[in-house]
Amino acid sequence: MTTGSADQAGDTADVIVVGAGPGGSATAAYLATQGVDVMLLEKATFPRDKICGDGLTPRAVRELVHLGVDTAGWQRTRGLRILGGGRNFTLDWPESATFPSYGMVRTRKQFDHALAQHAVSRGARLHEGASVTAPLLDGRGRVTGVTAKVLDDAGRATGATATYRAKVVVAADGVSSRLATAVGRPKREDRVMGVAVRAYYTTPRRDDYLESHLELWTTDDNGQRMLMPGYGWLFPLEDGRTNVGLGILDTSSAFGKTDYKDVLRRWADSLGDRWELAHDPAGGPIRGAALPMGFNRTPLYADGLLLVGDAAGMVNPFNGEGIDYALEAARVGADVIGQALARPSDAGRERVLAAYPRIMKAELGGYFTLGRWFAHAIGNPEVMRLATTYGLPRTALMRFLLKVMANLPEEHGGRFDDRLVHLMSRIAPDA
Repeated sequence: MTTGSADQAGDTADVIVVGAGPGGSATAAYLATQGVDVMLLEKATFPRDKICGDGLTPRAVRELVHLGVDTAGWQRTRGLRILGGGRNFTLDWPESATFPSYGMVRTRKQFDHALAQHAVSRGARLHEGASVTAPLLDGRGRVTGVTAKVLDDAGRATGATATYRAKVVVAADGVSSRLATAVGRPKREDRVMGVAVRAYYTTPRRDDYLESHLELWTTDDNGQRMLMPGYGWLFPLEDGRTNVGLGILDTSSAFGKTDYKDVLRRWADSLGDRWELAHDPAGGPIRGAALPMGFNRTPLYADGLLLVGDAAGMVNPFNGEGIDYALEAARVGADVIGQALARPSDAGRERVLAAYPRIMKAELGGYFTLGRWFAHAIGNPEVMRLATTYGLPRTALMRFLLKVMANLPEEHGGRFDDRLVHLMSRIAPDA
């Protein structure tokens, strides 16, 4: 891999991608495969950790197949086990011509490194230790590149800076997206937000199902027990560990008032009989991160800057999943950019690039709206109680909900429930 340094001031490319997470690396890989000269800038040095549940649904696996990533040896999952309301329900991933019938679990330290290596193998130029500080703007306010501080392997500033220029810049720089914020694209306050905390635990148990617990309890200001919206998870890895975490939505009155790390510790301790969990200090402490959901930063493209992944809030409000949507946006965005670069005029390129928001909104806008409605509904503890009490015992309903919440309807034809998911997504507004 190539590491950025001070002598790269003035470096240019057709496209600059800022952030080598899943969305950024996938965008760079797709573009490089097209023969586009693409630079991938990452402030850290691989391998590096990211806060995530590490679980990949069949929708994400399909995107990895599109991308051509070698997943040999990665932990596979058969489906989802759901616990709530005193019940235990196991669902296999649905058989489909559209999606594979298995998911995966891979730590972000391994996953992101693998995707960055894949991008490099396709011809992308990766510069590690490049901490982007600001966009470069021309006289019309169009983004034409970025400036960056050069960091050493420990993440310390070296005092050197670098300037990178390109025809198109892709912001895949995460939930805070310094680039998008700098050009006036703040987070939308009308979108659902969440927070996730997780840690790694060792366990003697071996499992090929993701496990999801629908009930997480805390106490309100009066000391009364309160059911929070969100869920806890245990996602097994191939090395004898499991990723244990919880996600909470801001639609709860308890959001921002709860020590989520303490909730996770106590909840993990309560699972001793089934999982025999022991915290793995080598995997780091309990850490948390924000979950930007449902296109919470727009426009997805304008003035030379295209947003991918968490930078645009491409997280599913139903389940907090973002990797598959980042990979999908990378595939779509790279195709649009490649077509735009083939146009001989600036005006022609802009017309093509302007299609990216329309494509992404047509694909996901209505579905994300359904997810926002769902998130607001379960913000009411009584709704969550009724859902776990009366929903879990009904197998057909739970299979349908799995397709809805993991966004796994068959694309063409399929069963009645597949067509119903598509219909619901089409009639929901994409605002």
